[in-house]
Amino acid sequence: MPPSGIRRFFDLVIGMDDVVSLGVGEPDFVTPGCVREKAAHDLAAGHTTYTSNSGLLQLREDLAAWLHKKYDVSYDPVTEMLITVGASEAIDIALRAIINPGDGDEVIILQPCYVSYAPSVELAGGTAVLFPTWQKDGFRANLEELQKAVTPRTKAIMINYPSNPCGHTFDRGDLEQLAEFIIRNDLLVISDEIYAELTYDKQHVSLASLPGMKDQTILINGFSKSHAMTGWRLGYSCAPREITAAMLKIHQYTILCAPTLSQYAAIEALQCCERAVVEMRDEYKKRRDLIVEGFNQLGLKTLLPEGAFYAFADISGTGMSSEAFCMNLLSEEKVAVVPGTAFGESGEGFIRASYASSFAKIETALSKMEKFLGRR
Repeated sequence: MPPSGIRRFFDLVIGMDDVVSLGVGEPDFVTPGCVREKAAHDLAAGHTTYTSNSGLLQLREDLAAWLHKKYDVSYDPVTEMLITVGASEAIDIALRAIINPGDGDEVIILQPCYVSYAPSVELAGGTAVLFPTWQKDGFRANLEELQKAVTPRTKAIMINYPSNPCGHTFDRGDLEQLAEFIIRNDLLVISDEIYAELTYDKQHVSLASLPGMKDQTILINGFSKSHAMTGWRLGYSCAPREITAAMLKIHQYTILCAPTLSQYAAIEALQCCERAVVEMRDEYKKRRDLIVEGFNQLGLKTLLPEGAFYAFADISGTGMSSEAFCMNLLSEEKVAVVPGTAFGESGEGFIRASYASSFAKIETALSKMEKFLGRR
């Protein structure tokens, strides 16, 4: 199992001076002040004990109300919701709950995709079936071709929208077609919607809100990206009660409960941060427009991301592989981006650049890349 391609470049950057990093997908904003103040108050008040394995009931109730209001999905906070250590734990235990090791269970994964998906399937004892998508199709799967990847052993499909690394998302029409595909093939779907609040030009639609989909969907989300709370490590899952019960058992024996202070902080985030989330999203949109225009002017074809905070730029015209491009750019100009191959074989010929960095850093990176390409 290879190490994370993102972290490998991040580790290289740590050992270098004056690097402009567009590598790791972490907001450059600090967690909103009201959340930090509430956490400090709760720490002083001694809220440092374990919580319920499922997480604070108030947090689950508040999340249930927020999801219903925001995305028109309804979940029982007692039996269908689980607070986890980031969305990453939710993905891990969801896979371990639904995959039967030794049975040859398969999970279809659309690539390019987040680096942990395939390894998480393998760690759970399943087989990752990698299905490539392409820029010419807007990185969306052709469902007729996708049907060919379904076998009697297919247990689930994993999707992520808005997407890391491509930035594309699905509108309601896309999701309705996908839902029909999932229902027809009697599949479960793990729907990673961690970037839902960072959707720019359309309204995010949750797959679980479509008719017939709630019982077949494991909805994954969290606070890391939307609320600039990466280090708080707080995510959650929403799923049918049987699946949630199975996930809870794994969670009980491996994690026990998510960090208590983070759970209290998340309650505050839901109550006080709506304006802050919008302001951060508006700033990301400005940065998106800057970096996409810059890449296209440099001859690196880049589709306009509809969400998240990544630009997936086509560097195939340079004659370099994704790996060579990134290594040479880092060595010569001290600009760090991630090779597209970190996100699957169909990412060859691309680089991922995070625009969760300041306007000034993006401008500097573009200037340095212009010099780099000018020498080719």
